Amino acid sequence: MTVRVRIAPSPTGNLHIGTARTAVFNWLFAHHHGGKFILRIEDTDLERSRPEYTDNILAGLRWLGLNWDEGPFFQSQRLDLYKTAVQKLLDQGLAYRCYTTSEELEALREAQKARGEAPRYDNRHRHLTPEQEAAFKAEGRNFVIRFKIDDDREIVWNDLVRDKMVWRGSDLGGDMVIARASEDGIGQPLYNFVVVIDDIDMQITHIIRGEDHIANTAKQILLYEALGAKIPEFAHSPLILNMDGRKLSKRDGVTSISDFQKMGFTAEALVNYMTLLGWSPPESTQEIFTLEEAGKVFTFDRVNKAGAKFDWAKLDWLNSQYIHNMPVDQLTDLLIPYWQEAGYPVAEGRERAWLEQLVALIGPSMTRLVDAVEMGKLFFSDTVELSEEGSKQLQQEGSSAVLSGILAALENQSQLTEAVAQDIIKQVVKEQNVKKGLVMRSLRVALTGDVHGPDLIQSWLLLNHLALDKSRLNQAMSL
Repeated sequence: MTVRVRIAPSPTGNLHIGTARTAVFNWLFAHHHGGKFILRIEDTDLERSRPEYTDNILAGLRWLGLNWDEGPFFQSQRLDLYKTAVQKLLDQGLAYRCYTTSEELEALREAQKARGEAPRYDNRHRHLTPEQEAAFKAEGRNFVIRFKIDDDREIVWNDLVRDKMVWRGSDLGGDMVIARASEDGIGQPLYNFVVVIDDIDMQITHIIRGEDHIANTAKQILLYEALGAKIPEFAHSPLILNMDGRKLSKRDGVTSISDFQKMGFTAEALVNYMTLLGWSPPESTQEIFTLEEAGKVFTFDRVNKAGAKFDWAKLDWLNSQYIHNMPVDQLTDLLIPYWQEAGYPVAEGRERAWLEQLVALIGPSMTRLVDAVEMGKLFFSDTVELSEEGSKQLQQEGSSAVLSGILAALENQSQLTEAVAQDIIKQVVKEQNVKKGLVMRSLRVALTGDVHGPDLIQSWLLLNHLALDKSRLNQAMSL
């Protein structure tokens, strides 16, 4: 048997981290077994589905490295297939037309609520006579298609994450709607039905999704049986929780995958972290690995039943590790768009070699890619703003004389190198008989605006290449 799994997002919003984590688990399982990872776009909600969301989903999966083997398939292009299947169930007496109005359903729910009962349809139109149907049609009523569910039926499956699962038909809310109302026949088929038809048609062998779909699984197993199809295996992964143990929501700062990208997370770090949300590798101390490495050892017996807590600090740490270990040229490619979006003059006198020197300087201090905007700001500006500490430093006795000495020494140099910069500092210390700390602190403030920052000599070399060091020294002396 060839393993075939699918991810089936709905294009009613951008690709969310919960959907992306489900995609990760599907991808890992498929690659572990040498199977196929299939992409299906569930766009039957025509009012809310948007092409820009589809584009976002496809771009997000590609960015994460979750390349699919087949698809994307669009449910909106498969409506004839679904309606044929609905008609099959009608012909077999396994489904029926229900003419109950929305007002009648609301009255039913209110009565059940008053009695303290869970809301459920009472199957009142399951056995309509032809005369009764004709009367409802004469009233101008539309109908939905409902699938018959036996309340006494026990639905059992062995979940790859949760082991034996048992549901009763009476827990499923009565006969379920599988197609919407229509004036001229079978209307828009609904999720629980079309997903089964698609999975049968695409020969899906394993359905891997979040635990919030468990109740759907019981209903869908009944549909597989009614359609005479082989039932796939199911694996329900834990939900992603916030640090308080509640289901993750937008209030927790959770955003779409494209927003994680804008926030400065690398694709490798984010997909690495999502892999760890609910799964642990055989080597329990290993935390950094590629998709391919994880795919080799991924099994569901190491997926947790308990919810997986989302930890921003852990994601930041992972991201920093990928940044710190990334080749400078690759990191430079990732940072240039952030600088360009910030409006920095990336191309003005800053050739590739200069940019890579800047990246080598600030990269070891970065946690997110977006950090490069603030860290790189002083290298893309003609002037700098003094911090409070920096201003105090320049007011210290001897600071202005030190800067004057550095400027004078620079005038005698045709090229500034690391060795020359060190010699200038030593020369000023000796000539003015001051401590080296005064020279270093005053020079740093003049060049960067603060007493703290990246390596001073390397910063000086970068600024000197753009002839910004002398103008900043003069500016600092004039304060």
